[in-house]
Amino acid sequence: MMMKPPTLIPAEWAQQRAIWTAWPANQDEWNGDLVSPRTDVAAMVHALAPTNKVRVLVNGEDALKTAKEKIGNVAELIPAKYGDIWLRDTGPIFAKSGAGQIALRFKTNSWGGKYDLPDDATVGDAIAKFADKPASHFDFVLEGGAVDHDGQGTVLTTAQTVLNPNRNGWTKAQAETELSKALGAQHIIWIDEGLLNDHTDGHIDNIARFVAPGRVVCQAPVGKDDPNADTLNHIAATLEKSVDATGRKLDVIRIPSPGLYHDKLGAISPASHMNFIIGNGVVVVPVYGTQTEAAALEELQKVFPNRKVVGVSSKGLLGSDGSGGGSFHCITQQEPA
Repeated sequence: MMMKPPTLIPAEWAQQRAIWTAWPANQDEWNGDLVSPRTDVAAMVHALAPTNKVRVLVNGEDALKTAKEKIGNVAELIPAKYGDIWLRDTGPIFAKSGAGQIALRFKTNSWGGKYDLPDDATVGDAIAKFADKPASHFDFVLEGGAVDHDGQGTVLTTAQTVLNPNRNGWTKAQAETELSKALGAQHIIWIDEGLLNDHTDGHIDNIARFVAPGRVVCQAPVGKDDPNADTLNHIAATLEKSVDATGRKLDVIRIPSPGLYHDKLGAISPASHMNFIIGNGVVVVPVYGTQTEAAALEELQKVFPNRKVVGVSSKGLLGSDGSGGGSFHCITQQEPA
């Protein structure tokens, strides 16, 4: 019997063919303020564009018009239907197999039933079609921001998301079996939980990221009032005791967190410098005007010596009062070369 070709998720730092994102278009999802998130998305696109092909989905005539005004011709604008812009979760995960590149498609249940929007369930197939990649569908819920890959079979994830009863109701053993089949995961490193008030129930891309084989970056608390201090220290301690799929002990690098950050209504927000997007030649890092952002960018530049590290404001994407909640990694999906 012929063996199914193994699936490999390339590391994000591998050469990329394109970076996919989407233009904020739904007034209701942004509390009537589309200007702020659009400003952030445009700045991210302009930071990526010199060294990357950026493909921006636009939903409706207003989205197309305003995207042309803010982005110009530095990116490709593609009319498409989508609920909101969180393509890391609703888009496909591009993978390689013995048969070539494929687009892995998973079920979405609106982040555990919180944000049910039309076209979020189908935009992943649309992206696969635009990219001319065959889609491979799986009958379980998985958001792309819930898993991070080293390109060598190691996956980082959180129990708070993947084992949450509001997703699949999996045990850890069931999750590992399914992620192994779908993602080619040979070894999974489990973090307990993510940031306070994270709409996604603690996605990994807001707390810890692979930056090279055997190397992971996470955050250190800042100030006595950092609301995630215990969580951030526990994340680092877990990673420092972990090994990757080759048995190699992880090299854990910590950078300053944004510390206590309130949205414009005064609520504590899950602001994080971990939600960066790695592109060809550049790393775009979310910043929030905090006192530690310069130090965080300096440390990340050391982590990525061969890429330009750029800080871009993400206050608009972080949002308030139920809107937003994420940043640049949340709204992008890379397509490997």
